[in-house]
Amino acid sequence: MNQPLYFPSDNPQLFAWLHRPAIEQTSDLGVVVCKPFGYEAICAHRSLRAFAEAAAAAGVPALRFDYAGSGDSADSDTQADQIEQWCGDIASAVDELRRRTGVRRVCLLGFRLGAMLATLTTLHANVADFLILVAPVVKGRRYVGEMRTTTLAAALKLNAAVAGNGTPGARTATTDGSMEVSAHRLSAATIAHLSRLDLASAGVPQVSRILIIDRDDLPTARSWADSLGERGLPTDYAVLPGFVKMMLTPAQFTSIPQEMIGLAREWLLRRGSLQQPAVQQGEDSAAQGASAIPQTTFLVLAGTDQSPEAALTERPVRFGNEATLFGIVTEPRQGENRRRAVILVNAGADYHVATGRMHVSLARGWARRGCVVLRMDLAGLGDSGTRPGRPDNEVFPPAAIDDIRAATSFVRERYRAGDVTVIGLCSGAYHALQAAANAVPLNRILMVNPETFSWREDAALEDIHPVEVLETGRVYGKRLRSWESWKKLLAGKADVRRISKRLLLRFTLPLAVKSHEILRTLKIRLPNDLGWKLQQIAARGIQTTMVFSRGEPGIELLRIQAGSAVDRLGDRLRVHIIEDADHMFSRSSSRAELQEVLSAELFRRSEVA
Repeated sequence: MNQPLYFPSDNPQLFAWLHRPAIEQTSDLGVVVCKPFGYEAICAHRSLRAFAEAAAAAGVPALRFDYAGSGDSADSDTQADQIEQWCGDIASAVDELRRRTGVRRVCLLGFRLGAMLATLTTLHANVADFLILVAPVVKGRRYVGEMRTTTLAAALKLNAAVAGNGTPGARTATTDGSMEVSAHRLSAATIAHLSRLDLASAGVPQVSRILIIDRDDLPTARSWADSLGERGLPTDYAVLPGFVKMMLTPAQFTSIPQEMIGLAREWLLRRGSLQQPAVQQGEDSAAQGASAIPQTTFLVLAGTDQSPEAALTERPVRFGNEATLFGIVTEPRQGENRRRAVILVNAGADYHVATGRMHVSLARGWARRGCVVLRMDLAGLGDSGTRPGRPDNEVFPPAAIDDIRAATSFVRERYRAGDVTVIGLCSGAYHALQAAANAVPLNRILMVNPETFSWREDAALEDIHPVEVLETGRVYGKRLRSWESWKKLLAGKADVRRISKRLLLRFTLPLAVKSHEILRTLKIRLPNDLGWKLQQIAARGIQTTMVFSRGEPGIELLRIQAGSAVDRLGDRLRVHIIEDADHMFSRSSSRAELQEVLSAELFRRSEVA
């Protein structure tokens, strides 16, 4: 059974999942999962859950948790040394696992920066008995260099995009010495600490044995593993595939590293008194997790300096058929009588915190203004169960409308919400639109950077979609001037069939646009016609707002697919453009501007009323 919970670490409360064995516990060993940093943690969420579930299936309870200031945990001091803070969080997680399960021995299972943190935690104290480290960061300075390169590449890409739109270039550096990496922040103190760290010279972890699973594309831990063995620590070392597809690939395209999980599981089974449990027939992971969450499981977030009495409450919830859907609800202060609710839907396959914790920030900010906010995972994503007969990690599941309907019913019944808003970015924007078009009882939808307004159930993410067609002229215009592109084409390495299909669709697009507009004028309804859909949504009294980053292809897609309906809708369809922002709003400045725009739209009608 998987149980969400909060536990204390210093001052902040931390969020965690406890994965208990489905059978009677057969081990005195438990596992604490130490996740990687930032965007890698977003991408790896699915795989880390699979590691924890595999341990529990082997009879070993596992605790995976969010460090302070990350995931669903409480915020932390933005100037603090996160390395020290997070090492303390790991020690607290070990204590919590022991307290809740009674295990005597603990293995820390760390990934990337989490592997370094797990090692540091065991250098000077008997915190754990074993270490399993996946693609560990060995040299902090090299890791900081990688983060700087990632940040610079993102800045150059954004600068090139905004320059093409005639807008000023984006800033590439912070003023306080901190670093924002793919929307996730490392403080100046953290960067300074990391730059000094080198596990090869830091000492020997105080554990009985260690397993290092290195990445096969760029192994970096072999010499450190050899040195640990030479200094008397029994060390097992393996190089296995799966790292890139687990952690460096957008969440919707990730795959679970089964070889790594298998090795970690067998390594745990060989430690001490572990026994292979009998397989339980008829067990379903989603059903196992469907038990009621204790009402004492909640997080209290203190009020602000201006309103110290305005404390918020956050709690994990399950809802929907058989309670397979999961989310975190942020509740306003007690006594709040404005019955407004907001539902935040997954962006792509990112789980419910979103990149840069954007959904967490939005939820806590709006709850302070009186809203109940539900950050949900659609079925098959994040921490929700997967529907029978459907794959997990499905970005456009056909039953997403049912999930949003269940979420709407939940906030209306549980919190007596009379005003409900659904907000989504990218694929989440598409799902918000479909929910409104299919008569889910909503008051407004806020759509951020939608890239499609229609989706075939048999389509795949790799198929050619309208946004790709719109970009064809610009993309191939550049490639025609590139000798590298010509060499690739002449060498037979280019997908000529796909290129031809894209060009054909691009040339026939103007004709399709004109014909669609003629048919609309004749009041002939077309299948999946966006203009008609938006008019029907407005007729139900639902306010639609779309927010785009400057240069997003969805802007032109809206014009093409909705045509003159955009003008006819007037104020019932409001469109905002945000300058100097990328698709996922990876810069704190653009996220702040997005929050201002969304907040203005969210509270505009309610506060006037």
